[in-house]
Amino acid sequence: MPQHPSQAGRTRERSSQQTGSESGRMTRQGRSQMQPFDDLLDYARQYARERPETFALACFGVGFILGWRLKPW
Repeated sequence: MPQHPSQAGRTRERSSQQTGSESGRMTRQGRSQMQPFDDLLDYARQYARERPETFALACFGVGFILGWRLKPW
């Protein structure tokens, strides 16, 4: 039975949306498996933009601990 042209178009749109979302998911998965350092860096940048005070305090704390543990005497 022939489909109405608008129904065929909607069916194509749905299938292309599903394919697009699946390929986007695969791209994100592939990228996260191949570039974990870049993903971590992106997350840190985003966190620093959203919560600059917390990020600055965490950096200060890490620097303090490293300076204390690595001092030469």
